[in-house]
Amino acid sequence: MSQAAGADEDGRPLHVASRLHAFNRFELKYLVPVEQAAEIRDELGERMDRDLNSPVGGYGVWSLYYDTPQLRFYWEKIEGLKFRRKLRIRHYGDLDGVTDDSPVCVEIKQRVNRVTQKRRITLPYGVARRLCDGRETVDHSVKESAFIQEVLELVVRLNLQPTAITGYQREALVGRDADTGLRVTFDRRVRGRDRDFHFGTPTPENRFTIPPHMSVMEIKVNERTPHWITDLAARRNLNLARISKYVQSIEAFGLAPRSVFHINEADCPPPAPIEQQRQTLLKAGAQ
Repeated sequence: MSQAAGADEDGRPLHVASRLHAFNRFELKYLVPVEQAAEIRDELGERMDRDLNSPVGGYGVWSLYYDTPQLRFYWEKIEGLKFRRKLRIRHYGDLDGVTDDSPVCVEIKQRVNRVTQKRRITLPYGVARRLCDGRETVDHSVKESAFIQEVLELVVRLNLQPTAITGYQREALVGRDADTGLRVTFDRRVRGRDRDFHFGTPTPENRFTIPPHMSVMEIKVNERTPHWITDLAARRNLNLARISKYVQSIEAFGLAPRSVFHINEADCPPPAPIEQQRQTLLKAGAQ
């Protein structure tokens, strides 16, 4: 049968977006206090636009990470291998009312030298669990076949299993004009759990894995970081940090010893109460 006009080889209209999505980019991460992050966000707002999918106050991002019983993906990150991969199921938005029909992304995130590559497919949550947990082939198009087979090959060959869930509230800005490839995100209230791996668990036992007064700022670019962004980071004394929310969860729940990359609350103490700050300033003035 000949291909219908205006349709792809799978018989779907050409104007229908593919469920597959892939992109490469460079990522820079910083750990900043929530109050400072708000100031930086406002400053960036003068040259960037709010992501259309990012409402005021941000949106929830929840990820279920898979790993081997020996935590192969965790150790590859710790050892800084130039090529490494991770498999996860990601849900955007609140977890209230998540059902098997809720859309999620099955994603392979990999690092090749300094470049972060992401490939993902959007599926109903129940189908995604059949693929990753049940290790079953699910309905897919010809274009999606290679990715589906890669996911199956990973979970079967490496015996991947649900290992940790991370969640946070994200606000996102996107570049305009010459900076269209620029994206900056602010993630706060970073938390997670090492059990109850269903997104729809009624009363999950989440706990903060990064101190709640700190946020993770990520600068994401396709090629080169704009000079005004690097100037902003230097002016505000921002230091690059090797932060992985997955690694932080693994170590926070004692699944592996805490590494030199672990963010300890003692290293970033919460801000002093206003009255205590006032008394400190008065004493300094008196001296």
